[in-house]
Amino acid sequence: MAVLHSAPKYAPNDGVRETLAAALGAMVLDTKEEFEEIIITVQRERIEDALRLLRDEHHYQMLMEIAGADYPSRAERFEVIYMLLSITKNHRVMVKVSAAEDTPVPTVTTLWPVAGWLEREIFDLFGVIFAGNRDLRRILTDYGFEGHPFRKDFPLTGYVEVRYSEEDKRVVYEPVRLDQDLRTFDFLSPWEGADYELPGDEKAKPAPSPVAEVKVTESPEETGAGEKTDAKAAEKVAPSVAATGTVAGQGQSEPTPITSDIPDPGAPKPTADRPDRPPSGGASADEGTGSTPEGS
Repeated sequence: MAVLHSAPKYAPNDGVRETLAAALGAMVLDTKEEFEEIIITVQRERIEDALRLLRDEHHYQMLMEIAGADYPSRAERFEVIYMLLSITKNHRVMVKVSAAEDTPVPTVTTLWPVAGWLEREIFDLFGVIFAGNRDLRRILTDYGFEGHPFRKDFPLTGYVEVRYSEEDKRVVYEPVRLDQDLRTFDFLSPWEGADYELPGDEKAKPAPSPVAEVKVTESPEETGAGEKTDAKAAEKVAPSVAATGTVAGQGQSEPTPITSDIPDPGAPKPTADRPDRPPSGGASADEGTGSTPEGS
C-alpha cells in the first residue's frame, strides 16, 4: 500500500520570500536569499511574535537550531540566527536578530521548550542574554569559566588552565603558563612559493645547462684503435692439431678454424701436492658405496 505525504520532495523558494515578508509586515528589517536560503532579519523586540506567526500561520513547526555570530566592528556585534523547518512543506527559513552585550533578546522557550538548551549555548559561548529564560546558565564550559570563548576578542590561550592535581586529589584552576610563545608560521600560496630556500629545495634545482662544445674523437688514436689493436685481435689461440680439429665453442657444423703455432696454455699447475683421500667407511675403491636395494 502506497503511503501518501503532503510534503513535496523538493520545495522551491519561488514567492516564499515575498509572502513571508508581507505577512511579517513592520517586524521585518531586511530580507535576502543567499545560497538557496531565505534569510529574514526582524526587530529584536518582536522576535517572539515573528516566530509565532511563522509557526502557526505558515507551518514552520520545528526549531532546528539557534546559532550565533560575532562581528566586533558593529554597534550591535552579535547576531542570533533561528533556523526553522516546515515538515508539511519541506522548506527551511532563517530568521535573524542583532544584539549587543547589554541588550537582551526575548526568549522563545514559550514557543519551543527545547530553545532553553540552545539559548544556554549562545549565552555560554557568546555572552548574549535572553530575557525570560528561567535557566540561563553555562552548559558547555565549567561554572567557574571566565569569558565567552566564541567571541572574536577572546584570547586563544584563555585565562586559566584546568588540570587534575595528584597532590590535592581534585581538579584545580591555574593561570595559563606557556612553555613557549605562540609561534607564527609563514603560510604562503603553494603556487607562488617562498622567497627563500626551504630545506630540501636544493634537490629540486634545475639540471645544469648542456655544455657549449661537445667533445668528440677526432682520430682513431683517441679511441685506442689502430694497427696494433687489429693485429692483436687477429691472433687466434688454438691447439696445434691438424686442420680437421675444432676449437672449443664451435660445433661440428662450423667451418674448420685457422690454427696457429701458439701452444694451448692448458690447465694450471697445482699449487701443492695433496695425497689421495682414503675411501670413507673402510670400503675399498673397487667396492660400491651405495646401499643394497631391497629384495635383491
